[in-house]
This record gives sequence, structure tokens and C-alpha cells, in this order.
Amino acid sequence: MTELAPDQDRSLEELDRLAQLAEDVIRRARAAGASQAEVAASIDTGLNVNVRLGEVETVEHTRDRGFGLTVYFGQRKGSASTADLNPDSIQATLEQACAIARYTEEDPAAGLADAALMATAFPDLDLWHPWRIDTAQAIALGQEIEDAGRSHAGITNSDGASVQMGESLAVYANSHGFVGRERGTRHSLSLSLIAGDEEGMQRDYWYDSVRAAGDFISARALGDKAAQRTLARLGARRLSTRQCPVLFAPEVARGLIGHLVGAVSGGSLYRRASFLLDHAGRQIMPSWLHIVERPFLRRGHGSGAFDAEGVASRDSALVENGVLARYVLGSYSARKLGLASTGNAGGIHNLIVEQSHGEQAPDDFEGMLRRMGTGLLVTEVMGQGVSTVTGDYSRGAAGFWVENGVIAYPVEEITIAANLRDMYANIVAVGSDVDPRSQILTGSILLERMTIAGE
Repeated sequence: MTELAPDQDRSLEELDRLAQLAEDVIRRARAAGASQAEVAASIDTGLNVNVRLGEVETVEHTRDRGFGLTVYFGQRKGSASTADLNPDSIQATLEQACAIARYTEEDPAAGLADAALMATAFPDLDLWHPWRIDTAQAIALGQEIEDAGRSHAGITNSDGASVQMGESLAVYANSHGFVGRERGTRHSLSLSLIAGDEEGMQRDYWYDSVRAAGDFISARALGDKAAQRTLARLGARRLSTRQCPVLFAPEVARGLIGHLVGAVSGGSLYRRASFLLDHAGRQIMPSWLHIVERPFLRRGHGSGAFDAEGVASRDSALVENGVLARYVLGSYSARKLGLASTGNAGGIHNLIVEQSHGEQAPDDFEGMLRRMGTGLLVTEVMGQGVSTVTGDYSRGAAGFWVENGVIAYPVEEITIAANLRDMYANIVAVGSDVDPRSQILTGSILLERMTIAGE
């Protein structure tokens, strides 16, 4: 899984062209009367191949361009965008943005982020790893992954394997004189399989997502993992309604942290639509638990030196000793709340969930099962039954019933329910089995108790 040689990589030249275009449009916007202006420009390229039962289903090559301009006339804002970078389209986009701004209402919170907050350091975070793979090679790799999965006894069908390669170039510039360049790659492999027996069929999958193709698990390992997960679901039962401990597998546990981020993000807060409104400085989790933002992780899925407004990223605690240390804010929501931007316009940058060093070392996955003893292991959640306003949590789920620290049998067609406020307060442990495929980095999370609705 080789990468492009440096002499075949023209990404820096493309970034320079985008930056020059952005700076030129900002100058023209100021000449047209805008007091402030900002531009976000991007070029995304990729290859996506899907194979099923050894045959090619789809091959998609992509090259998408985007150019978005926002202008401010005082505190009146206008935005326009185009996917065409030719001069006529850019000029029309500029004229549209200015026309919109002249007729919108004034908004006291509108405007660029403060100039003093702009990033000035741009370390190499090792995010750029173009993958030299052509269509024929991608097809062969997808077939190899699928063959590995289908070789397992009991696998009766396949929903297919996918091989994706992606490169992204982006420039953000504004009238403070800030110009930020970013380039990154994201590649993924996945496989979905079907197993059947006299009791019915089950479906499951596995995937890997990396910045550099050399970091992928092997095709055989991915196929084996997908098959093992699918076969393990055969003979799934329903549970009777009960309350019990619940262990969220790492790939599901990160969703719990995602709900926290949503509840403490500026948009939810200034709209007064969060169950964690006015909770900064208050205990929301156990005192041994910390959640820290680390924007500068090498090859991190959420790494970056600046946010979507050019504000410098920084290492910062979100939850410290169980206390909500701050909110997640861009400049607009910060102004609405009378606070300062936290450098999170556009989202978070690598959240790490960890426990105090004074606590015992975190358990691995098997240790987390033993710690739970008897209860429910959740490996899949379904539905949208989560309210940021009230914190109510109710979702369909599937997974495994665990007895005395050992998986006893698979379960399906159940609902798990509680309130996020109680779920966060009653976290028992966080495992060392961190799932690295996301910008939320957490191991499995054990909750003291949830309601299971079943038969």
C-alpha cells in the first residue's frame, strides 16, 4: 500500500493557487465595500470501489471543488458559494454575497473571529499520505477482503467490500490577513457479511479508517473480523425487561461522548436547547474522569492547527476531574453567550477520554467484561432517540448478554433507556481498548445501570 513519491505530489502548488485566489477575492470584497470578508476553498479527490460476491459493483472517481465567500457590511452578513472556480463564477459569487449582506438584518454577534486569536504556528501533523492505488488494484484488494470474510464456515452471503481513497486540500483566509492551508488524506476499507442458520440470518461488518494506507490492518484481518462479528450474532435472543449494568463497546461508546459535545456546543447553548445549559464548572462525571482535546496528535483524525475561522487550536480540558471545564464554541456562539471562542468553529479536534493517573490502570476489554460481571454488552445502537434538550436517551440496541464476566449469548430487538445526565454521572469505568478510527478516542464505557426494554 505505497504512497505517492514527492515528485508526483502537486498538492502544495494547488494549495498556493487556492490561497492566491482566496486573497484576491478578499481584496475585491473589501474594494466592493465589505468591512470584513472570509473565504473557504477546497479541492477533494478520491476513488471509491465496491465489490460484491467477487464482482465489481461500482467504481467512482471524484474531484470536487468548493469555494465559499462570506462578507460583512458592518454587522450584516452575506454568504454565497460555487463549485466552479472559473473567474466568471467567482465574480458572480462575490456579487451575490455582497447583495445578500446589504439587505440582511444586523446581527450583533456577526463578524470574523478576533484577530488576536488567529493561528500563527502551523506544525506538520503528518496528515498527508496520498495512496498510489489504481482502480484495478482497488478492485483486487476489495476482492481479497471479501474472500477472507467469505472463507469462514457459516457465512452465507455478502453485502460487499469497499475500498476508498481520499485526499483533501483546503484553504481558509480572511481579511485579518490570515491564510491557513491544510492538506489531509483519509482512506478506508470495509466489509459487510451475512450469516445464516436454521434460526435466521444475521448481518454485521467491520472497517478500518486511516490517514496513511500503511496503517491499515491486513485484508485477511479485516475479513476475519467482519466474519467473526457476523457469526457471533447467530442465535440472538431477546431479553426480558430489566435494569442492569451496560457496557458500551468502544465503537459505540464514542457516541456517548459525541452527545456530550452536542450538548455543550454553542448552538445548543445560546438557543437554550441543552440539558447542560449553565453547567460549566459543575460536576457532570465521576471525579476520576477527564476528557481532553488534543489538536496536535500526529495522524489524528481530528488534528489541525486552527479551526474553521482561523482561531488557533490548543490542548484544553473539556472535562477535568469530572467537572465540565468549558463549552465548545466558535466566535459567533461565543459572542451570543458573552464568552470567548474556544477554537472549535467547525467541531472538535481529537477528544481523549482518560482516567486519573492515581486510579488503577484501565482494564482491557476482557477486564471490562469481568468488571461488569453480569449485564449487557452493547455493540450496536439504532434510531435517533436522543434529546439534547432533556437528555433523554432511548435507542434500539443489539449486543451480548454477559454472565460472570463471560459473553453468554447474543441479543437483539431490545431498547436501552436512561437520561444522559444520569449516564454520565454513573460511569463506572473506561477501558484501555481505545478505538483509533475517530476523532473521539475512548475505550469501552461501563455504566452502572440502564433500563432494558425487551419482551
